[in-house]
Amino acid sequence: MPEQDKFKNPAKLAREFLKQYLQEGHLPRVPPELPSEYREQAGVFVSLKKGGQLRGCIGTVQPVRDNLAEEIAANAVSAAVRDPRFPPVGEEELDSLDVSVDVLSPMEKVESKMDLDPKKYGVMIRSGSRSGLLLPDLEGINTVDEQLEIAMRKAGIDGNEPLQLYRFKVTRYTEK
Repeated sequence: MPEQDKFKNPAKLAREFLKQYLQEGHLPRVPPELPSEYREQAGVFVSLKKGGQLRGCIGTVQPVRDNLAEEIAANAVSAAVRDPRFPPVGEEELDSLDVSVDVLSPMEKVESKMDLDPKKYGVMIRSGSRSGLLLPDLEGINTVDEQLEIAMRKAGIDGNEPLQLYRFKVTRYTEK
């Protein structure tokens, strides 16, 4: 893939980084000459699906790297080999994976679940040191209560604990 073409779509870029990692065994280097949209910082989630089923998903709520391309590279590799719910992805699986990248807007604290919409906003719930996050517009999640229940379960938070609610939007990129 020509260097400039792989930067046009963040999901294709994630696949390219993942391919390099699986072939070479180390985190790929991000070229110094990045298009301007990749120089910004943002939280990023990379999701991998195989046959329509989740195969790995790892992300950062807030940026921890110097730019968006580095965030995508690190999270693509982590989704493939560090998601504790799944065995590591092998190079032979790469062609059967669908890759998506969600770039997160900054978190916004909300006072009530009335400020949420599972199709429009992702949600993060905090109680003490525990937190759970769920991306927006996920298949099978149609109500705010379903979204909150899953985020709470992920964080190990029960319904009687005090909660802080945050919402965020994503820009979702797929390879198609």
